[in-house]
Amino acid sequence: MAAHSTVFGKRREPHTVIIARGNSIKHFTVRPWMAALAGSVVAAVTLGYFAATSYLVFRDDLIGAAIARQARMQHAYEDRISALRAQVDRITSRQLLDQQLMETKVTELLARQSKLSERHSRMGPILEKANASAEEAAGAQPAPRPGDRADAGTPALSYARAANAATFPLWSTRDGNDPSESAADRADKLFVSINQSLRTIETEQIAKISTLADDAYQAADQISEILEDAGLPVDADFGKSDMGGPLIAIDNVQAFDTKVRELDVALDLLDQVKKQAKSLPIANPAPGRSISSTFGMRKDPILGTPALHSGMDFRAPTGTPATATAAGVVTIAGWNGGYGRLVEIDHGNGLATRFAHLSRIGVKEGQRVRLGDVIGLTGNSGRSTGPHMHYEIRRGGHAVDPLRFIKVGKKLSQLL
Repeated sequence: MAAHSTVFGKRREPHTVIIARGNSIKHFTVRPWMAALAGSVVAAVTLGYFAATSYLVFRDDLIGAAIARQARMQHAYEDRISALRAQVDRITSRQLLDQQLMETKVTELLARQSKLSERHSRMGPILEKANASAEEAAGAQPAPRPGDRADAGTPALSYARAANAATFPLWSTRDGNDPSESAADRADKLFVSINQSLRTIETEQIAKISTLADDAYQAADQISEILEDAGLPVDADFGKSDMGGPLIAIDNVQAFDTKVRELDVALDLLDQVKKQAKSLPIANPAPGRSISSTFGMRKDPILGTPALHSGMDFRAPTGTPATATAAGVVTIAGWNGGYGRLVEIDHGNGLATRFAHLSRIGVKEGQRVRLGDVIGLTGNSGRSTGPHMHYEIRRGGHAVDPLRFIKVGKKLSQLL
């Protein structure tokens, strides 16, 4: 029987390797998969060798390229860091300069604010003095409440309002900031606004002081002129002075002090003129009462013959208060012949007033009275035909027309 089957073709016998060495013979069979495995191992070793060789060849180039790239990146970072550092230095230097500038400006503003406060403290008493004169001239009026609107006649209140209003631009500069502006630019604009506000306050201070001084001089001149036109005693030097000398210009710093001194002098002058005017008997002794007989020649009410009437008669029922028309000293207080109950007041400067035919006397001789004090009550005592007030003004011992004084007092009522 045959050893190989021919049904499926020729049979492939495995390869056998025989190794003979001396008396020993060894053999082993080579399988196909073993040959494939051996070939794969040889191929892998060969590829690994070539790969390792290639890596070793190109490694230096790769490392050099990586080092060069890293160096370039490091240089770029260092350049960027230097640029940033320079920018930080510039910003820091600018901030230092801005800070120094702001400190200088703040110091200047504080100095100006301190100066304005000092000026305000100096202006306070003078403005109060001016307001007191204005209120006294305008008559007794209720004091303005905090919410009331200040008039032009109250310079202290108008000055305070101007000083407060001057701070409003500071807030408007903050609200209108440009996003592109830096903090230093905005601060600089703020300082400019503050400076403008302070200059406005300084200008208004000087303008207000000048106005008050001019008003005081004008009022003093008007009072003097009215008194002079009426022939009443007044110091001839009031409102007048001989002036001359070299021209010496003054700066803004001296302007305020000069204007303050000028206002002080003007107010003192006005006070002196008012004081002298008030010392004169120019008030109406019987306000609201009609005149029944004037000063001068008239028919005597008892005898019917022409006679000199040395005063003025006011219609007034018995018991009407008789008030002093100026401050003075009582020289007569009692019965005095045809005058009946008489009160005479010496006002100085050779002027005296008399109140006759009183029903009652309310003062004593030597007593000092003030303007408006009640010195007695009207009546019908002495040589009189009915209750009335007989009022006389004597100058140097001679009777003068009281109506001239009363008219002067009416003209000066708005100025005193």
